[in-house]
Amino acid sequence: MKYTQSVGEKSTVKLLITFTEQEWQDAINASYIKVRGKYAVPGFRKGKAPKPVLENYYGKGVFYEEAFNLLYGKHYPEILDKEKGNFTAVGEPELDVEEMKEGEGVVLSAIVPVKPEVTIDSYKGLKIKKFEYNVTDAEVDKEANKILESQATDKEVTDRACKNGDTVNIDFSGSVDGEKFPGGTAEDYNLVLGSGAFIPGFEDAVVGMKTGENKDINVRFPEEYQADNLRGKDAVFNITLNKITEKIYPELTDEFVKGHAGVETVADYKAKTRERLEKSAQLRGRDETENSILEEISKHTTTVIPDAMIESEIDKLVQDFSYRLMYQGLKLDDYLKYMQLTMEDFRTQFKGQAEPRVLHQLIIDKIVRTEGIKAEQSEIDAKVEEQAKSVDKKVEEYKKSMNPRQLEYIANDIVITKLFDFLTANNELVAEGEKPAAKKPAAKTAATKTAATKTAATKTATAAKKPAAKKTEKKEN
Repeated sequence: MKYTQSVGEKSTVKLLITFTEQEWQDAINASYIKVRGKYAVPGFRKGKAPKPVLENYYGKGVFYEEAFNLLYGKHYPEILDKEKGNFTAVGEPELDVEEMKEGEGVVLSAIVPVKPEVTIDSYKGLKIKKFEYNVTDAEVDKEANKILESQATDKEVTDRACKNGDTVNIDFSGSVDGEKFPGGTAEDYNLVLGSGAFIPGFEDAVVGMKTGENKDINVRFPEEYQADNLRGKDAVFNITLNKITEKIYPELTDEFVKGHAGVETVADYKAKTRERLEKSAQLRGRDETENSILEEISKHTTTVIPDAMIESEIDKLVQDFSYRLMYQGLKLDDYLKYMQLTMEDFRTQFKGQAEPRVLHQLIIDKIVRTEGIKAEQSEIDAKVEEQAKSVDKKVEEYKKSMNPRQLEYIANDIVITKLFDFLTANNELVAEGEKPAAKKPAAKTAATKTAATKTAATKTATAAKKPAAKKTEKKEN
């Protein structure tokens, strides 16, 4: 076996793998031994017919496909290992038979999607938006009152129009340019008004409707909407309001929090609530600032992302969405049927989110390698010791319970923390309210989309709940 390689389009490498006639015939013989039991020929017990008889009965190419698979399965991994210093495969190759002549062997071609080259014009000295969030008394009160929901009762409303905070049961059917679109129709759908689960304008238009009322509402899909075919489009939804339900809540008192929160007074409970919200706000600000850093750097980045990397990221997003449904007691197949979506349409919704996530990952990997950022063993040991103390275990005992992936995660977390410490120190972070200086024009890139990373199905006109925003996954390759 010998092979040649050449650079293909859109971050691919084309391999031409040549097998001699002897190698090809050996593969055919091995295929015959492996799959002959599948074939029956009159006059022979199944699996006992000689190879020439099977080739004559089923055709000379009866074993070709399996022979190709054997040659590919044996030699392709060897080629990737040999070429790992030159390229990294990021998906399955597109295989074809380039040439096959009687008595001269075969030539297979493999179009391999590979990790792309990344050029970053600048990742230091940039002006980048910094996100900070302060916790207000109103937010503390709102969060503290959530404990009352466990003891709340539902009451059907028949003597007034619906308002924010009510749960309405509705039928709706959406159309764009007079045509219904996938996922835009549902019956007996329960929606909490004011939850922000639907696209802007939808819930506001429902507020004020009465039981039994039917009307059309006009809304516009956001420009950053995840479904490409709906972005910025005007839509009409026909809505029928079937039922209005309101929540009746108990009063937040010292007695209530003693029994349900394990604290003595409402003041103590609100103090703990504020502490938790402030930690959450700090993390949110940090995460959004880190995404802001990556988004700004992406404007100065040039690369061509292969489709295989986008599809792989979509796989992760779909799986993540499926897991979230499972926590709600739902299956993805059932969700798709309810939303009247095909899997293809569903996956398409994630494409706009997948591209920047992949780009951010490539940026992270490039800067980590360029700057030589690593996790030192002493840093890993310190993290392990910290975790051991948090679960009240001795370090050696805790280490024995860990698997290699946990240690890899710790090392990766250290690298990412050091990376963003480096980027924060080498760029100017501008808090909201301040005005950054004019930015230089973004470098053109075939795959860069710099809109903020958003969780799939967020603010769709048909999503059951609005998932929490998710930060771009960061992983060192």
